[in-house]
Amino acid sequence: MRLLITNDDGINAKGIYALAKELEKYHEVIIVAPDNERSACGHSITLSRPLIVRKVALEGLKSIAFSVDGTPADCVKIAINKLIDGKIDMVISGINKGLNLGTDVLYSGTVSAAIEASIYKVPSMAISMQVNKKIENYEMASKYAGEILLMAKKNNVKNDMVLNVNVPLLKGNEIKGIKVCKIGSRLYNNCYIETIGENGETQYEIKGELKDVHEEDSDTLYFKEGYVTVTPLHYDLTNFNILNDVSKWF
Repeated sequence: MRLLITNDDGINAKGIYALAKELEKYHEVIIVAPDNERSACGHSITLSRPLIVRKVALEGLKSIAFSVDGTPADCVKIAINKLIDGKIDMVISGINKGLNLGTDVLYSGTVSAAIEASIYKVPSMAISMQVNKKIENYEMASKYAGEILLMAKKNNVKNDMVLNVNVPLLKGNEIKGIKVCKIGSRLYNNCYIETIGENGETQYEIKGELKDVHEEDSDTLYFKEGYVTVTPLHYDLTNFNILNDVSKWF
């Protein structure tokens, strides 16, 4: 397969290196990723200035790579429209440093890059790995990315499908399997810490504690139980459950 790989942690992140290293064993891989970290940038794109694109060599990888001084969505747009000739079979975004479970997909640059691909009718996967302060290991997530990619190909994945994948920080024999499920809810008890800057300006830094809502058949629940979670996403945010009700208002 011919794969486009991107991320939101930046082109020099450990996660994208591990992903490309694994997938280029079996596929043609082209990397187009932000030049720096763009975490939690959502689906933003750059309109106010030109994008700077540089061809780069990533030591230890044979894949062609480009850095872009923009967002993950920028990377996918410019890759498809300008940098890559011919068909792309699938876009894979990641491996993200940290999870993209539940409603966090709305903030995620990793997921937004995958969604941008689906807008262009290219199937995609966003893959994220649980990390902690002492352990940042992407080998397990790389293997699951390869496995899920092959299953998607075997089952003729639709061209507008996004697969959101989250891998727990467990050993291979500790992972219970793969669960296909809906997204759950992640709530944050947000607060803003006020400080005074060097020039006397007031600054606010967001802090907060996470609380997952473990709904039945949700990714937050199955992830907690030790499964790799896979959630099919789509960019159509229409709430079909109330579409007819709201139409009656008018």
